Amino acid sequence: MTIDEIIDKALAEDIGDGDHTSLSTIPGSAHGKARLLVKQEGVLSGMELARKIFYRLDKRISMHDLLKDGESIVPGNIAFTVEGPSASILMAERLVLNFMQRMSGIATSTSLYVKELSGLKTRVLDTRKTTPLLREIEKLAVLHGGGSNHRFGLYDMILIKDNHVDFAGGIVKAIQAANSYLRDTGRDLKIEIEVRNFDELDLVIETGGVQRIMLDNFTPADLKIAIDRIGGRFETEASGGITLETIRTYAETGVDFISVGALTHHIRSLDLSLKAF
Repeated sequence: MTIDEIIDKALAEDIGDGDHTSLSTIPGSAHGKARLLVKQEGVLSGMELARKIFYRLDKRISMHDLLKDGESIVPGNIAFTVEGPSASILMAERLVLNFMQRMSGIATSTSLYVKELSGLKTRVLDTRKTTPLLREIEKLAVLHGGGSNHRFGLYDMILIKDNHVDFAGGIVKAIQAANSYLRDTGRDLKIEIEVRNFDELDLVIETGGVQRIMLDNFTPADLKIAIDRIGGRFETEASGGITLETIRTYAETGVDFISVGALTHHIRSLDLSLKAF
């Protein structure tokens, strides 16, 4: 689903057959101004989406940016101003806030993880643990927070996890089948495989045929041993229960990537409001 389709469906969900409060209280000729007020410290995200929402609802609304996506914000900042038909601004208000508050919450949380990795080569990745149909928007917010995107969906990377291995009949069979599939279909996709212990790791190293190894639920000490054993022959990713408090310890092992599902599914929206002036 495209962003325009998401906006259209969200507007239809909220407005239905009309914003009867605005239609009944505000003259159709009324022209107004409003500004987005920051009420909480964090990282801004959703500016371009807000512009699309206003323009999609009423092309007569003009939006003037005062800040940019990815900028640090503090209470009292004004992110943008809008001007246009008053009723149209009010109809867009809640949708703009819902998206921007959540996106800014994601960007803010991501930035905290990124700061913990300062000076290290490790990059923090999001996952597919996103709100259904809102993945593109939530992954964009991760980028605004300084993080990196993992695969977008099931179609742009082969990620062989524990259930795939078990259903395929083992690691070797899973890797061989994945490579045969790519040859047969002519697709050019990276292959990543999850390992749960050193026996599985050794088997993957011996078999080859993948570009990245995901080391799932390894302790930092075991992760360091695994990274040394891999010796740069494959990209490495750590996952499983890694928190803001522990991420630097994991990163200091030299792992290339750390994936954190909490970037998009354990989020507190940032406090923003749209105020007339």
